[in-house]
Amino acid sequence: MSDTSTAAFLAMVDGRRGHFRLESGHHGALWLDLDPLFADPRRVEPFVAAMTAALRSHDVDAVCGPLLGGAFLAQLVAQGLGVEFAFTERVPPPQANGLYQVRYRLPSAIAARVRGRRLAVVDDVMSAGSALRGTCTELEAHGARPVVAAALLVLGATGERYFAGRGIAVEAVARDDYELWLPDDCPLCAAGVALEDAVATA
Repeated sequence: MSDTSTAAFLAMVDGRRGHFRLESGHHGALWLDLDPLFADPRRVEPFVAAMTAALRSHDVDAVCGPLLGGAFLAQLVAQGLGVEFAFTERVPPPQANGLYQVRYRLPSAIAARVRGRRLAVVDDVMSAGSALRGTCTELEAHGARPVVAAALLVLGATGERYFAGRGIAVEAVARDDYELWLPDDCPLCAAGVALEDAVATA
């Protein structure tokens, strides 16, 4: 039986402990470098297969993921489901302050194809869910209907709570605890630990 545990996922990526500003604007103590994840398709294939199986019952017309890793994943899952593939591109925010400032944009040729269709939005990892939230917002702006958000690894409950509150199902291949803090409530800030911008690092 294929191993799709949290430990198996973390063995495929590089992680660092510290004090990080994440894309959502939250602070966290763990940063994962996901660039190696799709370098060896054979290693990640059990996770992709598990996600494909989980999404089959949602009867989607297409799978969309944010560049980079989410788009790689979306293409593989779309192929497995026999549906169309879409992706969004990250638009840097005009200011770094505040939560969920990053926007995601559909290429115009893809935007015309999603209107009126049921979409799965997928990413390699979801913690606060910034990239998936931004992708959902962009899809809805073009008349699509996101019905499920999925990740190979869901960290904590922040992102999942958001989607559950909007009536969008969440699928996770693996899960792990993860603590996020608002900047004003961050104990690492209070302790004077130097803050690193994880998005700039990536």
